[in-house]
Amino acid sequence: MRRALLTLTAMLVVATASLALPAAALAQKVVSTTPGKGGSPHETVEYKVGAATVTIIYGRPYMKGRSIDTLAPAGKVYRTGADEATTLKTDKALQIGTVAVPAGTYTLYTLPGSPWQLIVNKQTGQWGTQYSEAQDLGRTPMTAGTLASPAEQLTIAVVGSNLEIHWGTMKQAVAISAK
Repeated sequence: MRRALLTLTAMLVVATASLALPAAALAQKVVSTTPGKGGSPHETVEYKVGAATVTIIYGRPYMKGRSIDTLAPAGKVYRTGADEATTLKTDKALQIGTVAVPAGTYTLYTLPGSPWQLIVNKQTGQWGTQYSEAQDLGRTPMTAGTLASPAEQLTIAVVGSNLEIHWGTMKQAVAISAK
């Protein structure tokens, strides 16, 4: 009886802890975390979006008391991460906002402003600041929001049916689905 009660208690603790986690934490699989060449940690995360497996590889810079406007100025294309360009890989076609994305490997940039734009770029493997507009697959507007508690590190996550960027108190979101 005591063993059954302890087992039941342990199961309840695990179940309760799981419910407290954000949806992104439940859906994402962190494949690896490595130090970046410029000092920010780099993460490889994997998500299931419908039948598609989506992998995002990006540097995660810290706010360090700075403002979003300083780190990602309005009107200037931002690498959306740190160091090397942020990579998105998908094994199936996706729809990201208004952009049809065939299966393959792409680079994600953003254009801060009102609204922010997510840029899906066909050039890959470059340093984050080596952006070529001629290589854009497309751009789509994002929806702005505010986080309840600040995110010290830049985070890119698939939350429900959205691709989201969290940093400071800023949240930018765009719909994502498998085609």
